[in-house]
Amino acid sequence: MLLTIDIGNTNITLGVYDNDVLKFTARLATAHGTTADQYAIEIKDVLALHGLDYKLVEDCIVSSVVPSVGGAVCNAVSLLCNIVPLELGPGVKTGLNIKIDNPAQLGADLVAGAVGAISEYTLPCVVIDMGTASTISVIDRNGGYLGGVISAGVRLTLKALSENTAQLPSIDISAPKSVIGSNTIDCMKSGLIFGTASMIDGLIDRIVDELGELPTIVATGGMSKDIIIHCKNDIIYNANLLLDGLREIYEKNR
Repeated sequence: MLLTIDIGNTNITLGVYDNDVLKFTARLATAHGTTADQYAIEIKDVLALHGLDYKLVEDCIVSSVVPSVGGAVCNAVSLLCNIVPLELGPGVKTGLNIKIDNPAQLGADLVAGAVGAISEYTLPCVVIDMGTASTISVIDRNGGYLGGVISAGVRLTLKALSENTAQLPSIDISAPKSVIGSNTIDCMKSGLIFGTASMIDGLIDRIVDELGELPTIVATGGMSKDIIIHCKNDIIYNANLLLDGLREIYEKNR
């Protein structure tokens, strides 16, 4: 079985594939300073929780945007499963034609998401990933990665509001009953949810104008599901897009 691991700034997402079938997904907290031994125990426990013996893991591929945590997790997998994980980075075959100014700057998570989108959807394609940061990737009809957009994520925006203002509280992230809030909390919720949805719609409209054709629009990431239901564009939700992309990349390198 193949263990796929996507390490983000907030969460570590694990998925186990039996050939092309995703058996389960799970999440761990991204914790700076956690040792390889600790991660090995956590990964072993997660596998056991889902009824899988760690000895059945034959290979692993890792995508990380947090280098120190990526190293610890790779070492953990080596300790636990006696294998050397494939870490997504320079020298790894992805099949992705990266057309940005400096291809080396493209984050591993964006590469995995783009590869997953190319393998599953009609091109051109726009990939929206809402995590700690909200990113938009644009892939042309020939599978070329043209570039994209990066903005602060919803939770990061809320943290900035609550920590840098005297009277705005920290709130749960959920949609209010209407755009026009009648109290402080609903006003904040409106800005976070409807404001983000409107930003996504506006950026998509501008991207479509630049592309000159309608793309398939796919969203992934922890916050996407709660936001895209308020968007006016037709957006497909795929929670496991990055893991699917990692599996595709693994197949290209095995």
